Amino acid sequence: MNDKEKQSKAEAAQRARQVRIVDAHKAAKAKSGSSGGIIRFKTTFRNTIFDAMLRRGWKERYNSTWRLYRAMPTNRHWHDDSDTEWDFYWADREFIYDVLDSVHLDVTQKVNHFRNGRELCRKDLLIKNLKRARRAQKKNEEYPYDFFPITYILPGEYSMFVEEFKRNQGIWIMKPIGKAQGKGIFLFTKLSQISDWRTDYRYKPENQQVETYVVQKYISNPYLVGGKKFDLRLYALVPSFAPLEIYIYRSGFARFTNSRYSNNASDIENSFIHLTNVAIQKTSEHYDKKHGGKWDLKSLKLYMMSKHGCDRIDRLFYEIQMVIIRSLQSVEKIIISDKHCFELYGYDIMIDENLKPWLLEVNASPSVGPSTERHRITHLRSCRPIRPRTTSSSAACSTICSTLSISKTSAGTTLHV
Repeated sequence: MNDKEKQSKAEAAQRARQVRIVDAHKAAKAKSGSSGGIIRFKTTFRNTIFDAMLRRGWKERYNSTWRLYRAMPTNRHWHDDSDTEWDFYWADREFIYDVLDSVHLDVTQKVNHFRNGRELCRKDLLIKNLKRARRAQKKNEEYPYDFFPITYILPGEYSMFVEEFKRNQGIWIMKPIGKAQGKGIFLFTKLSQISDWRTDYRYKPENQQVETYVVQKYISNPYLVGGKKFDLRLYALVPSFAPLEIYIYRSGFARFTNSRYSNNASDIENSFIHLTNVAIQKTSEHYDKKHGGKWDLKSLKLYMMSKHGCDRIDRLFYEIQMVIIRSLQSVEKIIISDKHCFELYGYDIMIDENLKPWLLEVNASPSVGPSTERHRITHLRSCRPIRPRTTSSSAACSTICSTLSISKTSAGTTLHV
C-alpha cells in the first residue's frame, strides 16, 4: 500500500469517527430534549404547574393523539414515536396508569403518580392501612396512630359500626370513597337517618355494584376563628417510597366555611356550616370572591401564636408534620416505588379546640389552580426535605422541585411556614 492509499484510508477512518461522534451527539441531544437540554413535558392540565413549567423554559409536547388514544377501548398502546418523546408527564391518575401499562419508559422519563397510589388516597384503603399500622405499632411508641377519627367501612363493617354507634352516640359523617369536592357527604345523629341508605344497599340487585362509604365520628369541637370552622390544605411531595423521601410545602392554606359553626340538630344539614370544600362554599351567597374563603398558613399560625404562645403552636405544627410522615410510613412497604414515578399529595387536616390535629383525607390529584388571583403563585412556593438522603437526591428530583418552585434547605424536622 503506497503513501497515497494510506492517507486516503486514514482520512476515511477519520470521517467515520466524526460521523460516530456526530451520531452520538445527536442521540444524547435527542435524549435530553429536542432543543438541547430543554426538558420536554406533556400535561392534560392548565394550572399552576403548567404555568411553572413554562416559566422554567420547558417545552410542551402537544397531545396530538391524546383524544384518539383515550377513545380507544382496547389496545391502548402508543405506536407513534412522537408520543413518547417527553421527559416529564403531568396528568390525571387513570391516564398515567395507562401510560405505565402501555409505554416502556426511558430512564430519564418521569410521571406524576405511583402505580398503586390509591392505597393512600382512597378513603377506605387509607383507613385500612392506618389501622394496620396502628396494630403493628409498639407500645409506648412516640407519635402513635391516634390522629384519625373512629372510622368504619360500609357496608362491610355495618354491624361493627352499629355497635360502636350505640356506645358512642353524637354526630357522625358519611363519605363516599369515590367522590370528591364534598359530593355525597352528609351528617347524621340517629341510625334511623341512614335507614334508607342501609335498606338500599342491603337489597340492591346482585348485578349492581355497591358503592362503598366510610362513616366517621364527626369532629364536633373544631378550632374556630371568628366563630367559623376551617381545615388545612397542605402539600407533600414524595419522589420515592424506597427509601421514603418526603418534602413538605411551606405555603399551605386554611379553607373556611361561610357560616358560623353550630352543632345544633337543626343545622346538621347545612353544608355551609360543616363542609369546608371550596366547591361547596363558593355556591353560598356569602362567599368572598376576593379571598376565596382562604387564609394563608403563615397568617393563621401568627394568629394562633398570639392566642396560645409560640411554643404551643410550634408543637402543634410539628405534630401536623408527624401526621403526614406517619401516614406515608403506613404505606411505605405497600406502594410500588418506581424510579419513573413521584407524587404530589394534598393533605386535609383539621385542628380541634384542644389543638389536636386530625387527618381527614389525602388527595392524589390536589387542585393547584388558584380560586383567586391572590392564590395563583402562592399555592406552591417552597418546601424543605424532612429525611434528606444525599444518595437519593437525583437530578430528576431536583428538576421536579425546580418546576414546582421548591427550594431545598438544610436538614431538620421543623415544619417552616
